[in-house]
Amino acid sequence: MCTSISFTAKDHYFGRNLDMECSYGEKVIITPRNYPLKFRHLRENNRHFAMIGMGIVVDDYPLYYEATNEKGLSMSGLSFTTSAVYNDFDIDKENICVFELIPYVLGNCSTVDEASELLERINIVLTPFNNDLKTAELHWMISDKDYSITVECVKDGLKIYYNPVHILTNNPEFPMQMFNLNNYMNLTREEPETRFAEGFDFNKYSRGMGALGLPGDLSSMSRLVRGAFTRLNSVCGNTENDSVSQFFHILQSVSQINGCVRVGVSFEKTLYSSCCNTDKGIYYYTTYNNNQISAVCLHRENLDNNQLIIYNLSYEQNINYQN
Repeated sequence: MCTSISFTAKDHYFGRNLDMECSYGEKVIITPRNYPLKFRHLRENNRHFAMIGMGIVVDDYPLYYEATNEKGLSMSGLSFTTSAVYNDFDIDKENICVFELIPYVLGNCSTVDEASELLERINIVLTPFNNDLKTAELHWMISDKDYSITVECVKDGLKIYYNPVHILTNNPEFPMQMFNLNNYMNLTREEPETRFAEGFDFNKYSRGMGALGLPGDLSSMSRLVRGAFTRLNSVCGNTENDSVSQFFHILQSVSQINGCVRVGVSFEKTLYSSCCNTDKGIYYYTTYNNNQISAVCLHRENLDNNQLIIYNLSYEQNINYQN
């Protein structure tokens, strides 16, 4: 269960919460322009856009959870269990495995429009990475500073939806998520007006009563509503620190607390939260046990290199003792 958000303040930002019951050893990964991107059913790409994001590296291959390229295009994959349906090999299409989709799109596209055109030629196939890493059931959000789209491969084929709220969670399918927002059209950040019936003068005993009815549970549908309301009504300052801080506050509104969602013998929690300034290529993140924001800058590296650049995450909490 995860939440991904695109947000524009002074610059454009893209990030997500990764909500899972266990870690797979996530790292910040930079893929330089000359790193050979190998594909199971297409030719190797030895020259592409550089990208930075979070994921794991297996057999020297970047398995991105989300990433942003040097042109400012971003993409995240989120759990879409029971709904994702992938295809057999199609000789008339560009056949891409699920684990290849993020580097393939970000390696070749600089805008959402370019990504949409590329996706029209793509056939997402069921081929797993290896016998131990089965094919993940995912859908994706792709964003630039102007637009976001949701991409879902379902029984009826590959669907590309314009995403007006610039947020994505998990099931159900995106059109149902958007329709569900109709149930919350009366929510407001303003002081509410009494519409109950004529002649009633209710006691507005608290601030924030315009948002009464905003769902507070941890389901994917409720997180999309709460995240969209928070994001769309967010007011941000003008500095980079203001923007980054605000982005993490938006993510915190839909974060998962350890112990609240049982998964077997474990509990789901927000393993990390990320925020990438897509204009500057700065990737910020926090982890569950470390609220201090860490940062890795794409453009401080040699982007014409041909080797992956990997940063381990900072997990230890840093507390500022003032006495």
